[in-house]
Amino acid sequence: MAKYECTVCGYVYDPEAGDPDNGVEPGTSFEDVPDDWECPLCGVGKDMFEEV
Repeated sequence: MAKYECTVCGYVYDPEAGDPDNGVEPGTSFEDVPDDWECPLCGVGKDMFEEV
């Protein structure tokens, strides 16, 4: 599964780790992350992430 990086702050979403503090379980691919999820560091939307 690909990792995705926030183009604003550089946070990298790693599917293996997920974002359990914000309701995204480990093993969740970026495509399956809810559309209303926001970057846990800077708060921008999922649309501001690019595959790395």
